[in-house]
Amino acid sequence: MAHAEGSERNRKFATKLIHFGSEIDETTGASSVPIYQASTFHHHDIFNPPTYDYSRSGNPTRQALEDYIALLEGGTNGYAFPSGMSAISTAFMLLSSGDHVIVTEDVYGGTYRFLTTILSRMNIETTFVDMTDLDQVKGALKPNTKAVFMETPSNPTLKITDIAAVTSWAKEHGLLTMLDNTFMTPYHQRPIELGVDLVLHSATKFLGGHSDVLAGLAVTATEELARQVKYLQNGMGAVLSTQESWLLMRGMKTLEARMAHSEQSAKKLAAWLEQEPSIAKVYYPGLANHPGRAIHAQQSAGYGAVVSFDVGSGERAKQVLSKVKIPLVAVSLGAVESILSYPAMMSHASMPREVRLEKGITDGLLRYSVGLEHVDDLIDDLSNALRDM
Repeated sequence: MAHAEGSERNRKFATKLIHFGSEIDETTGASSVPIYQASTFHHHDIFNPPTYDYSRSGNPTRQALEDYIALLEGGTNGYAFPSGMSAISTAFMLLSSGDHVIVTEDVYGGTYRFLTTILSRMNIETTFVDMTDLDQVKGALKPNTKAVFMETPSNPTLKITDIAAVTSWAKEHGLLTMLDNTFMTPYHQRPIELGVDLVLHSATKFLGGHSDVLAGLAVTATEELARQVKYLQNGMGAVLSTQESWLLMRGMKTLEARMAHSEQSAKKLAAWLEQEPSIAKVYYPGLANHPGRAIHAQQSAGYGAVVSFDVGSGERAKQVLSKVKIPLVAVSLGAVESILSYPAMMSHASMPREVRLEKGITDGLLRYSVGLEHVDDLIDDLSNALRDM
């Protein structure tokens, strides 16, 4: 069994996506993980309880998903939550009153809101820093610092953190390291291999990939941390349903095909935007002038499918949003259809305007999640929306 598991971990990523250990039901030979729509499980022998007794504590369908993401990320254990924020908030419950955490400054707005309006009430302190500068990370250390939370590329300005450098420093000080890997997914970036203790995902995005499932995932680097996360998940009841678990597994099987296609289109879109005179600034790690490109290339296998760009003002941004015909104008990202978002009024609406502007999230900033449409059509559509502005 151990040999079989080891061979699974040594397979190429595309193979792991399809052959992850639970792809064939052992009882029936079904080619899809069964949906165990049960809340509780019979004890045939009261002195030898079954593996599963209550679906909050464990369910075979959810377990298949959790083992799946652990395999892809190269961790010990995976945990499935009802949303990305559920996974992130549970992770922060590893901290206690009086603790301090260092966080990427332009972090996702929902994470910012949780830290500044909920954890703050529990006497857990946060310092937001520009993690492109390791000295700023080091300078934020306090006697009560317990953790570092990274988001790289950051959302939405796509700043790059040197993961290995931060984790190396954090280990010297006994700090827990957490990283939101939503944008890159394990297809491009595997933070545990770079020393991260806990990897988090809004699986609603690229992992699910079809704008039809809400889910979060966490992967631990050690069994000890896994026990802590499991205790928190079970204690707070933050578990993904069996239907959503099955749907997420179905979406994940095509992750590499979707990400590879979308990334190629994103590169072309970013290059076109860079030449467009009406665009004030373009943010994409794959561009030659991106300040974090070299570091990103060292720690990731690709540049992703999200391109952010500044059209100069909030008025112009709203005009573009009203004129585009192909992408969804919506919250979220990472789907088969392209999604154009307005961080100032969507993902980062909960961040005070002055704080947003300090972090480079301007009123003119748009975030384009490139889907599977033909890139020429996406460029033509955006070109028409920018015309006569």
